[in-house]
Amino acid sequence: MFSIRALKHREGFVLDVAIQVDSPGVVALFGRSGCGKTTLANIIAGLLPADHAHIEIDGVALDGNGKSLRAEERRIGYVFQDARLFPHLDVMGNLRYGEKRVKSSISRRISLDMVAPLLGLESLLSRRVNQLSGGERQRVALGRALLSQPRLLLLDEPLASLDAARREEVLPYLEKLRDELAIPMIYVSHQFEEVLRLATHVVLMERGGVVSQGRLDELSLHPELRAIVGPDAVGAVLHGTVTAVDGGTGLATVRIGNNSLRIHLREAKVGAAVRVQLLARDIILATSRPENLSVRNVMTGAVSRVVADDADTDLVYVDIGGALVLSRVTRAASIALELRTGLPIWVLVKTVSIRGHAFYEAPETVQERSQQYESRPW
Repeated sequence: MFSIRALKHREGFVLDVAIQVDSPGVVALFGRSGCGKTTLANIIAGLLPADHAHIEIDGVALDGNGKSLRAEERRIGYVFQDARLFPHLDVMGNLRYGEKRVKSSISRRISLDMVAPLLGLESLLSRRVNQLSGGERQRVALGRALLSQPRLLLLDEPLASLDAARREEVLPYLEKLRDELAIPMIYVSHQFEEVLRLATHVVLMERGGVVSQGRLDELSLHPELRAIVGPDAVGAVLHGTVTAVDGGTGLATVRIGNNSLRIHLREAKVGAAVRVQLLARDIILATSRPENLSVRNVMTGAVSRVVADDADTDLVYVDIGGALVLSRVTRAASIALELRTGLPIWVLVKTVSIRGHAFYEAPETVQERSQQYESRPW
């Protein structure tokens, strides 16, 4: 789906990246500010020439073999940090502008009747731009980008200018775009929470290069990611399936590996695929079966490995049967418990510790999503 190779020299900085993603979804470019994410996004969009580039999106070459399509020929819907709406037009006028950019030779797969309810814009169509909140502006910018019939949505930190409440307003709409339209997206961010919610593939960038890329659950255990997100956000990202829902308490039972967790999920449905982050700081380990505890989530597993985190703490990897959990313990506790590879272990997790870290994934498998995208009538 994506094949990107780009080289760009700038004063005091070199961007040199290679990215290969074979399935549709959301590719997150993640890293610290200044690592080259926006530079790469502008090269992909055709706004910044590269010294050398080969870019292919969904089988269409945008750069390579001596050719480079102009920005307006690439059919990329670019959404910036600031919405960049036209202040002299109302919401409808801004959306119609996206439609006007579409060449007559391109089939109109996405209509205003589809976009307005998808992004919750029906009640805003007659409003002027200065009457919109920051979150509403970004939703209009998303709608305008969709109505340009893009082959790719490129979002450069679209929530960076919003406060926490407005970010929470917009994120569900981005999830709907991912799950319902199946349009390939490249999402630029340095906020790990956004990546957790949206990404199906993560490209970890540092100093103009790609240090690692792959599925988020795989990268969540990499030291390169830990160095960027900081110790408080270190933890394993796990895939699970909802097996039961308690309507009275709002707790869902999620099967992960050979174990189950009870966690709070909004509108959870049996059979839904979910993604859960368990922070290393919230995981308690026991070498004997715990009893008479207020902690409701107890999983069984075996120590996979123990590595030094810093001078005083260790990171303990625990295999819970097809998935790895990460726990941070003091060096003194590690020695006292005689933690070693193969040791049977019990993993304790407070329900409140994971309440804010459970995120729905798209319901389809990668293969089903690929088939869905290719078979759409529009």
